[in-house]
Amino acid sequence: MLDRSEYVEQAYLFQLLRERIIEQIPLQELLEQVQMELLVTTRLPMAVNYLLTELKHSGLLSPAVERLQHYFTPFQAFLISEAEDETGRFDMRVALHVMQADAKFRSDAITPAGLFLFQFEALCRNGLNYDRGLKAVAADPQFDPAWQSWIGEVRNQVGFIDLADMIFLRSEEYLRLATQAGQDVRDKPVALFGEKEGRIAQANRRKDPTYLLSALQRHLNYPPVPRAIPVDTAKELLPQMMRRMERLEARLKLLEEEARGGIDLSKFYVPPTDFAGS
Repeated sequence: MLDRSEYVEQAYLFQLLRERIIEQIPLQELLEQVQMELLVTTRLPMAVNYLLTELKHSGLLSPAVERLQHYFTPFQAFLISEAEDETGRFDMRVALHVMQADAKFRSDAITPAGLFLFQFEALCRNGLNYDRGLKAVAADPQFDPAWQSWIGEVRNQVGFIDLADMIFLRSEEYLRLATQAGQDVRDKPVALFGEKEGRIAQANRRKDPTYLLSALQRHLNYPPVPRAIPVDTAKELLPQMMRRMERLEARLKLLEEEARGGIDLSKFYVPPTDFAGS
């Protein structure tokens, strides 16, 4: 886990890359540009320099991010590798937006429950691989062994058992209800979620997981996951219409010349080239 200033600079870096990559500038040039804008009192400029060197040699960022495990999290490396996968549909702009929100959340009052739910929703919203994604989530240093063990259970049982049930069974609300019913809770696993999370999970059982995640964000201020913004095609409409109008004007001129008595082809003549002299 890093200092708060490191996460603040990471969020700023991912924001700059996300905003400027829309201008169709190569990622290599972007890293060279933003390298001078980062705070030198952090270790991020050195990390960016290493990323830039790896990008120049291999053309990929994910191998360098995976090697910098002491600085970047496994989930960040997973997002970059998924964005660079040519067979996938995960866009690099979305990956940078998610990483920006993740770094911003880490710079604030982060909780293991909020971090897990944020990363799990990022997997759901973008249709990413649950097996590799949850493996990267469990390797995050924010999670202690109890959390890592439970995330491993979610990784094995996701799709078979409702997420709301798994959250409810590991909440303080479940232990409270079991105690009221006269059950011995000493042999129960430790609670990872609070009473509010347990109540919300119990109310959203047998429902779409997105309803559960949305309710947790509304009531507990968990960070929302950025969504892909559709490309605005309105900017291209005017240039396309201008080109079509130019072609129509050229055709109308040819029709007018033909109606007057024929098209003057002399203006299309090109002076002969002296191939022998050249």
